[in-house]
Amino acid sequence: MVKLTSICWKAKKLQFLDSLRVYVRGGAGGQGYPKFGGKGGDGGDVYVKCYDKAKSLKELAKRHPEKRFIAGNGGNSHARALLGEKGQDILLNVEPGILVKNDEGDILGSLDSNNDKILVAKGGAGGKSENKFQGEKGQSLSVTLDLRLIADVGLVGFPNAGKSTLLKAISNCKPEIAPWAFTTKNPQIGIVKYKDQRAISVADLPGIIEGASENIGLGHRFLKHIERTKLLLFMVDVHGFQLGLKYPKRTAFETIMLLNKEIELYNPELLQKPAILCINKVDAETLRKSEKEIKKTEECLHELKQQLANVEESSLQLEETSRPKTFLTFDDTLTISAKTSDNLEKLKIRIREIIDFHASETSAMIDLSTTRRKARIRTYDEQNTHQLV
Repeated sequence: MVKLTSICWKAKKLQFLDSLRVYVRGGAGGQGYPKFGGKGGDGGDVYVKCYDKAKSLKELAKRHPEKRFIAGNGGNSHARALLGEKGQDILLNVEPGILVKNDEGDILGSLDSNNDKILVAKGGAGGKSENKFQGEKGQSLSVTLDLRLIADVGLVGFPNAGKSTLLKAISNCKPEIAPWAFTTKNPQIGIVKYKDQRAISVADLPGIIEGASENIGLGHRFLKHIERTKLLLFMVDVHGFQLGLKYPKRTAFETIMLLNKEIELYNPELLQKPAILCINKVDAETLRKSEKEIKKTEECLHELKQQLANVEESSLQLEETSRPKTFLTFDDTLTISAKTSDNLEKLKIRIREIIDFHASETSAMIDLSTTRRKARIRTYDEQNTHQLV
């Protein structure tokens, strides 16, 4: 197990809300009219719908502090109107990227595209002969609206690795930047624009810490947001990382292994995503640095390159609890300086190339699978036709 830190945030301090539990109930069915065989109206249903202009979960919670969404009851049947009216439906509009789960953890559906809709609580049937003209109760349950950000690229790194600085340098986003850890407390998305009008979204997420897979720090609140990204961009400080004076100093290589380990513990499938490694703070702006600082940076970079050349052997020098079982495979490794913009144009190009390469590979696999399926169907049809003749 990776050594855990004692850092912990209280949820109430976070301005960003990415999970909201609400109570939903379908309307009750209206009463039937036995004398004339009248049918009561069905109760209204409760839907959760994806709407790309919907307010955030935080705004939804503000507008509905009771967090209860109850559909209308069906109308009763009576002599003047034998068919009762259906109860009014409730349509809960949410932003894209919402996963809807019940209290047992079952996924009821995923809302990723505009107008996607999920029925979460069905209204009760109206009274009729089959139920002795007694209207039935609607479904009632609590569901969790769980936001997983949808972005092309997710920035992964320990606090103060330079993620916010990078996002500001390559996109239109203006995140808070400071020389201390944990400046990013809320996920932020920036758009990288290219000369041909291509746009790629990049998500800067709160810095991961050791123990994130165990829900330490922002824990799962961070890790879940990288699940829907197309590309993971790992950022490490070439000089290593130290959370605080009472915590051990980690080298750049140890940092990479710890990030690898945390993601592996959370969800090993994420290790299969395309990935870029950015070794940050390799500044070309040497005038402000002493010879000692420049030499130290060069030594750190040289050592890291040697370790990355043989990851498995180098990892044997680490504690067993800090070594991942499956090692990340990076599509590219770049040395950059987010602060001075060194090598960032090349990084932007590589982000685009790698996303497009893997997209084309996936498309080719789908085409191949479709071709094989058609071939199997054709073979099956030919065999069956032969037997009939």
